[in-house]
Amino acid sequence: MSRNAHWLNLQYCTLFRTRSDRRIERENDPDCSRGPRFWLAGCADGNVFGVRADLTDDLAAELEALAGDEPPFVYPASPKYLERYLSLLHGDRPAIADLGLIYELPWAHPYPGGARLVSSDSEEGRDLIRSWAADGVPESFIELGFGRATDFWTPWCAAIVDGDVASVAFAARLAEAGAELGLVTAKPFRGRGLAAAVTAGWSRLSELRSRALFYSTGRDNIASQRVAGRLGLRLRGASLRIS
Repeated sequence: MSRNAHWLNLQYCTLFRTRSDRRIERENDPDCSRGPRFWLAGCADGNVFGVRADLTDDLAAELEALAGDEPPFVYPASPKYLERYLSLLHGDRPAIADLGLIYELPWAHPYPGGARLVSSDSEEGRDLIRSWAADGVPESFIELGFGRATDFWTPWCAAIVDGDVASVAFAARLAEAGAELGLVTAKPFRGRGLAAAVTAGWSRLSELRSRALFYSTGRDNIASQRVAGRLGLRLRGASLRIS
């Protein structure tokens, strides 16, 4: 396995809980979310793929055979067998494909943003979570789907503007070998470079020092891609997720 394909395999092991045969049991998140039926990631050096555990063995074998014959999946191309994957997985409910980009986030990545940052491993960060648990999460984050203080999974890093939490980077997936970034910015504070600042701040957290760090986003998420560009992150792979 090439170095880049090995890096994508680390992401696979970070994103999902798997059986001994590498089939996906669920997402590797605290909510135990249901994983995709099929996942494929690629780069010029090769591909990595996985099939959900509840698919029949015959269907899994057919998907795996196609994925094994897939040429290196490199952005901006789409997978050669995309329509075939969708056709095979179209059953009681539609198969939905999401195409994504995978960036490498180096540990302790610099960014001269100047924002005031607070992290989950600090006393100020612990006070912030206690206040949210007692008084509720700010309305601007509830609108984005973060209804409880525990929805901000550790380790996290937040930008504070005039006493308000403006942007938070957190561990959307955390494994022994890797961590996947989750990132959310309250609407009133967007466009100020705060997402880049908290992403860089998150990358400096001591708990992440020994892990590979992944910044993933959808192909259509231009705002997230701008953050990656602001940070100068290297695009290392493309992904396909079929739910």
